[in-house]
Amino acid sequence: MEDKKEEEQLPLKDVLKLLFKASRGFWLVNVVNFGDGIAYFGMLNLMTLFLGTKLGMPDSLSGWTVSLLTGLVTLFMFGGGFVSDKLGVRKALTFCLALLFGGRLLLNCTSYIPSAGDSWLQPAYLLCWLAIVVIAFAEGVIQPALYAGVKEYTDERTATMSYSFLYAIMNLGIMSESFISPFIRTNGEFIKIGGKSINGLGWDFDGVFWVCIAATAIMLLVHICFFTKKVEETDRQVKEMAAEEDRGPKTLSEKIRSMMIFDGRFFFFIFALLPVRTLFAHQWLTIPDYIMRCFPAEVGAKYEWFAALNPLIIVIFVPLIAAFTRRVNVITMMIVGTTLSALTTFILVPGPHLGSLITYILLFSLGEAVWSSRFLEYVAGIAPAGRVGAYMGLANLPWFLAKFTTGLYSGSMLAHFIPKEASMVDKASGSSEMWLIYALIACISPVLLIVFRRYLSDSGKKTGDTVQTA
Repeated sequence: MEDKKEEEQLPLKDVLKLLFKASRGFWLVNVVNFGDGIAYFGMLNLMTLFLGTKLGMPDSLSGWTVSLLTGLVTLFMFGGGFVSDKLGVRKALTFCLALLFGGRLLLNCTSYIPSAGDSWLQPAYLLCWLAIVVIAFAEGVIQPALYAGVKEYTDERTATMSYSFLYAIMNLGIMSESFISPFIRTNGEFIKIGGKSINGLGWDFDGVFWVCIAATAIMLLVHICFFTKKVEETDRQVKEMAAEEDRGPKTLSEKIRSMMIFDGRFFFFIFALLPVRTLFAHQWLTIPDYIMRCFPAEVGAKYEWFAALNPLIIVIFVPLIAAFTRRVNVITMMIVGTTLSALTTFILVPGPHLGSLITYILLFSLGEAVWSSRFLEYVAGIAPAGRVGAYMGLANLPWFLAKFTTGLYSGSMLAHFIPKEASMVDKASGSSEMWLIYALIACISPVLLIVFRRYLSDSGKKTGDTVQTA
């Protein structure tokens, strides 16, 4: 508690100095964080397009498959957090990076297996789903390990800023891959410099995937070579862990009562975010096909650049917003952020216009920047020492539901409102109806937070203070 009070008294520049002088362990954790941002989202952003063009999956099945991946990632986080805590950060990252390399390699290789008709049980599909299970399990363990790494390898006085940096660095990886992806994927004009045109490599979707696989291999080698056992032993903050162990083992009933899932207010809080979280799932389930089908070909050729706007905003604004809102109540930040993200979706309702698309992405991303890292800080802050991974997994239950359930209907919605064979006029009309439905669903979250603000604020006095003392 005293450490956190000291953080609040420190000027921002001093907090930043402490953060940039953080241990090697913290920065090595973020090397993995950066590299996995490149590989995971580089493949995820193109997944529906890869499955549809390379494996010949229909819209409904490709949407379901991507939903399987994202849903399983969060589902595995429930148990993955315990695995991460058991292995420790360093070993958990090594284990997961090896699995991710093998899973991503297998997934990309399915594109070279000949199609076996319309059967859903053809070899390419079965191997694809096997690869997705492997990738999802590894991601389900690596994410809690990264969160735990931040807590274990940083000074408590920099809690708010360290989690904002974790989120920003991951998005820096996403942004980097998104910028270069069109160059790898297409063979048209990539960019003009000094009157000279630079054309893309034309390696298609599987070419981008190969680059992501190479990034995973490099990340694994760097991690093994530099994140040594010595670094783990010397840089890890162990005082809090030792204090927890000195208090002796808890009884089963004490362990159950201490689980945040049984805190009614917090349980309501995380589930209230479920509707607005569906918009995040639509960023890779709906937006890629929406751009490809409703906009001119030259816009679709630079799809990844539009996707890169989101991480660009996150990289810039998450640390800034976190720095200037360190003392602002978490509920307030959630209301502001979810309201902004939900309301900006109505920008897409009038129809597909390039300016509207860019404005939507920018404002939606700004809303995400308002509350995203503070949610991570909140959960990690209330987690007991040595159980951050487990708590992070439990807190992602609504996110699992959002990702999994959204994929169950997103492909069918695309096929109904903007089918491939429809005219551009019909697609424009259909997309308006589709985004209106999605916007109304998302608005449920800020409405719930506003209506139950007093109830949640009472929780904030009880648990929010705990966060501030983490």
